[in-house]
Amino acid sequence: MSALIKSILIAGLIYAVSLMVLKAQEKVLSPEEFFGFKPGTNRELINYEKLIEYLDTLDVKSERVKMIEIGKSPFDKPMYICFISSPENIASLDELKSLNKRLALDPEIPDDQRTELFGKGRVFVMAALSMHSREVGPSQSAPLIAYDLAVTTDENKLNWLENVVYMMVPCHNPDGMDMIVENYYKYKGTKYEGSDMPGVYHKYIGHDNNRDFVTLSQTDTRAIAAIYNKDWFPQVAVQKHQMGSSGVRYVVPPSHDPIAENVDASLWNWIGIFGTNMIKDMTSDSLAGIAQRYVFDDFWPGSTGTCVWTNVIGMLTEAANAQTATPVFIEPNEMSVVGKGLSEHKKSVNMPLPWEGGWWGLEDIVKYEISSTLSMLKTASSHREEILKFRNDLCRSEVNKGKSEAPFYFIMPLNQSDQSELAGTVNLLREHGISVFELKNELVLENVNYHKGDIVVPLAQPFRPLIKEIFEPQEYPLRHYTPGGEAIKPYGNTSWSLPLHRGVKSFEISVRSKELENSLNPIESDYQLKSEFEANQTIFLFTSRNNESYKAAFVAMSLGMQVKRLIRDVTFENELFPAGSFIIATNSYKDSLFNQLNISPVPLKQNLATDLEEIKMPRIALVESWFQDLDAGWTRFLFDDYGIPYSVLRPQDFEKANLKDKFDMVVFPSEGADIIKDGKFKRGENFYLSNYPPEYTKGLGIKGMDNLMNFLDNGGIIISWGESVPIFDNVLQIKVGNSDEVKEEFRLPFRNVADELTKQGLYCPGSLVKVELAGDNPLTWGMPEEAGILFQGSPVFTTSVPVFDMDRRVIAHFPEKDLLISGYIEKEETLANKSAMIWLKKGRGQLVLMSFSPQFRASTQGTFKLLFNSLLLKKLQ
Repeated sequence: MSALIKSILIAGLIYAVSLMVLKAQEKVLSPEEFFGFKPGTNRELINYEKLIEYLDTLDVKSERVKMIEIGKSPFDKPMYICFISSPENIASLDELKSLNKRLALDPEIPDDQRTELFGKGRVFVMAALSMHSREVGPSQSAPLIAYDLAVTTDENKLNWLENVVYMMVPCHNPDGMDMIVENYYKYKGTKYEGSDMPGVYHKYIGHDNNRDFVTLSQTDTRAIAAIYNKDWFPQVAVQKHQMGSSGVRYVVPPSHDPIAENVDASLWNWIGIFGTNMIKDMTSDSLAGIAQRYVFDDFWPGSTGTCVWTNVIGMLTEAANAQTATPVFIEPNEMSVVGKGLSEHKKSVNMPLPWEGGWWGLEDIVKYEISSTLSMLKTASSHREEILKFRNDLCRSEVNKGKSEAPFYFIMPLNQSDQSELAGTVNLLREHGISVFELKNELVLENVNYHKGDIVVPLAQPFRPLIKEIFEPQEYPLRHYTPGGEAIKPYGNTSWSLPLHRGVKSFEISVRSKELENSLNPIESDYQLKSEFEANQTIFLFTSRNNESYKAAFVAMSLGMQVKRLIRDVTFENELFPAGSFIIATNSYKDSLFNQLNISPVPLKQNLATDLEEIKMPRIALVESWFQDLDAGWTRFLFDDYGIPYSVLRPQDFEKANLKDKFDMVVFPSEGADIIKDGKFKRGENFYLSNYPPEYTKGLGIKGMDNLMNFLDNGGIIISWGESVPIFDNVLQIKVGNSDEVKEEFRLPFRNVADELTKQGLYCPGSLVKVELAGDNPLTWGMPEEAGILFQGSPVFTTSVPVFDMDRRVIAHFPEKDLLISGYIEKEETLANKSAMIWLKKGRGQLVLMSFSPQFRASTQGTFKLLFNSLLLKKLQ
């Protein structure tokens, strides 16, 4: 090495050290100095922008802190990881990141190299804070924790930072955080201080964002999942939440039964170690009311995202709520528990030190958050080498299971009914960090012919538990409180199998094949099924079997293109195109259309001459209440994703809305009928008031309902599903002429019999259930003869012979037996031959009613077409 190069390197090193010294000498402002109050102070909140500004300040002034952007929120706010560790670890983040990846994904590291990596590695602990934005405590505690770790001189904490890299996501949901803070200050000092924020605290999905970790439909969810699936591979992760006010004060791991059976036993043991240390350390900090094994199960991929299925020691904590930042007083005799893990609010093995009641506020929540976080870092530090070894041991173990235990592969044939969903599934699997391959040639396995281009997912991968979890039908692990006694009910839905939900055919292969393994090409970029067309080609045929064809049709109409539909099956160039297929005559925006698609249509030299009808974009009113209307939010997301324009109407808007002149159809997603009609919750025969200011609690009212019925009477179309359906299962009225006094009373020819079936034992918490579909009906165009619906137990329909100007058709019904496809159901036989989707006519008006959400959490692509066809339903003349 030349003397000049040596001099340059030495000068550079001196400069870098000087910068570090200068940085260390700069005064780091405390959170109280920066914000003007101490975060966590009752009745005070910081918003997302100020939180990030403070953490950026720590990044500039402390060598223990580094901020890295990881993505964007749905409203395009930047999202970050705030890394906190020793200066040496922060300076070596790239090297440690590569080391993490190798331990997580490489099962063939030689033993001597493994030992070296265990010595060099650090435990990365990821915390995603306040994904549910009204659960403000975790994000409000973030600057206090960051400041403490940035300036501490405590030898124990400095030792933790030598062994651990704390990865703090300051807020999982930046958009919602700002909404909640703005709403709190809007009402602070008024009678409505601490009231719930009207609407969803997110662009679309509000409280459902932890229900998105399999589908990964939202940009913020994808950013979080990528941390542990693709980028940083932390060994430990926690999701921090809050819960009701009148129960235990804090829930720590481990979770209650049932737990996911595809996850290795050793990982559950590590979760228990962290949780046991947490309750011990927090109790030592004089914090009462901490419980374990309580309420929350870890069977479904929501409590901890999907991280436990990717070999991460994944945990959930839950603190008791205040009224946002306003304290609440809890009387001792108001304290209650729900029975899963605690049957009384008394001292027990699951809650050794009960909280006795009194004032509870944001200041308390923040104390608990700080204590639990420090405990987690302490445990990770104490077991550093063990945890790093465990991560690679589990990688080795899962890969070996994939080579020695069935199933060995899942194969999705290239030839699918819905090609676009095959492409979507492949790209989603890659988003999860799963390796996906194409077959290079034909072969036979288990007496089935597989073809070139078929998609293969081997299970000899580190993320084998996740592959099994999202490919297999779910079978709820039924557990009981006592032998033969009451069953432990699921916390939430019980089905999420990607192929089954998406309508994609998949085969489980139970025989290992070297021939197959030698015939695989990796898919390493976005998977598309596109063909090249001549530049002057303008007319295209899109099969109605593909969901993406509907997207093409909606986008094309919005771009001013002519769109027609086949009204019956047509064979073209030896290929059958079913009724409902689209012919699109493109214009200068053709590239804009095709850039949004993963599949290619069939080019036509000219428009087909017969069996066509032109369609126009429907004018859609989408009903969304102010009551955290999650299903409406998911519907908005789907409509935006598929290029479907709509206008949001709140229930109170109906009184004055000009429905019949401005809209062709009104869509009621699954929201409580009593909320929509009356602005109140109803349980049984009792009504309950909400915690919203009064301007947000108005329902349709009498005048609004009259306006809706007038819309129907004038040929309007109403689409309703799930909880909103009972709006129409009553005696209804339509004005006769211009008189307010003369009204025609009628009852549509159907009944919701779900309450009767529940009394007979029907219980379905959210499972994929089989229905049979009516053929040759515009509402089922593009669908197979059978489909799986995400059914939650209600409503269920029976129909009857109509009178006067009414009619009905059953579009989908439950078969007599073998209904359950995935999940859990009790007394499924009560559903035999009942209806799940019906079409109704009243005069020129039409209604389409469904017992299920056809777009459920953007995860039931197999039933999207039932909604799309409903939106394209022709008006009656």
